Amino acid sequence: MKIKLKDVLETYKCQEAGKKALKNYIHLFPIRGSERLAGIIADLTGDGHFQGEPKYRLDYCSKNINELKRFEKEIEILFGIKGKIRENTTNIYGKSFNIGINCKPIGRILKLCETPAGAKVLSEFKIPQWVTEKKIFFRRYINRLFSCEGCVDEGSKCIELKMYKALDFIENGKCFFEQIKLGLNKYFGIKTTNIFLEGRTNTRKDGIKTKGIRLKIKNKISLIKFKKKIGFENKEKQAKLNKIISQSFSQN
Repeated sequence: MKIKLKDVLETYKCQEAGKKALKNYIHLFPIRGSERLAGIIADLTGDGHFQGEPKYRLDYCSKNINELKRFEKEIEILFGIKGKIRENTTNIYGKSFNIGINCKPIGRILKLCETPAGAKVLSEFKIPQWVTEKKIFFRRYINRLFSCEGCVDEGSKCIELKMYKALDFIENGKCFFEQIKLGLNKYFGIKTTNIFLEGRTNTRKDGIKTKGIRLKIKNKISLIKFKKKIGFENKEKQAKLNKIISQSFSQN
């Protein structure tokens, strides 16, 4: 992947306005695929949110301020911008924090990098091709996606990834999970279960019906490969993974 200045300029209706908006970011070009960029896109696909046109705003949520600072650092290193961290007072599930980054030029760049925009449960997206084509990019993407959205089930001794989609977008969601399944096997020899849907259908406050799309890693050898070759950045999840692996082998 290679994004040139002219590629971003073409996203503006007025070229002169685009040149003015991008004057402080010319040094960034050309933008090439990287592990850091792959991780940022995965973060925005997981616990983050990317508002597309016209706001082009980035948000990332966590209960851990250090996690927000990590995300901010990734953005700062790659693009030279910072955000603002605030407490999320609308979260009914407990205290959490949000970092917001308003920068339309960077937002336009991220859109060209195929970052999912809008409500992910109500939109179609896939892992960008430039990510799936390189092992180091795919590894970082999966590391961050599972750190955000994956869980370690100590009872079933497995890693699970579950994401919700509105019923109209289930097929797209399954295709996204298929990319994950194929990449895990291709690059790391990690075997997963077949992709399957959650049994129940959920109805949101706006009346939209959704289902969870699920994928599990249950094979002991595959769990070890995940630990060694990908891992979780979330320390609690990594500790749980270590625990279920040690329990699995102690029983044999």
